[in-house]
Amino acid sequence: MENIDTVIIAVAVMTLGAAFLGAALGWASERFRVEGNPIIDQIERALPQTQCGQCGFPGCRGYAEAIADGEAINLCAPGGEAGARKLADLLGREIPTAGVAEKPPQFAVIDENRCIGCTLCIQACPVDAIVGAAKQLHTVVGSICTGCALCAAPCPVECIEMKTIAETVDNWKWKSPVFQIRRVA
Repeated sequence: MENIDTVIIAVAVMTLGAAFLGAALGWASERFRVEGNPIIDQIERALPQTQCGQCGFPGCRGYAEAIADGEAINLCAPGGEAGARKLADLLGREIPTAGVAEKPPQFAVIDENRCIGCTLCIQACPVDAIVGAAKQLHTVVGSICTGCALCAAPCPVECIEMKTIAETVDNWKWKSPVFQIRRVA
């Protein structure tokens, strides 16, 4: 009977200690909260989240911070003109005429006959679109691939090729308006 009482007391002390520490951590998180710049969060949500680095910044968060500091809004290749237009509307800026050229959507394809299973492409892919194991054949999950081409450079046998996605009825997008629409008084 004494052992059961000791166990109950130990459990009660641990529960009270955990509750106290939880309350202290909750208070500390509110008391010492670091407020971020809300415009950076809005800009980051407007970016495509491919984390490809084609803009020259380490991921979409880095580019969002740079845009908030005045960087050009048309450096995101995966976002293209539509992404730059979305950022221009959000920030009230004009879209610069010079910038990243609009490129057609692409995806990576691995030549299975040349792949040696080195896993360098898997490590380079920011969206985990490449599956495989060491010394085994790798393949790209086309529905996840963003076409950033970061996997092609580290491949020692150059077995990764970027292919353009053919425009079909399923993926065709209206490229409109081609002229600016203005409200007439």
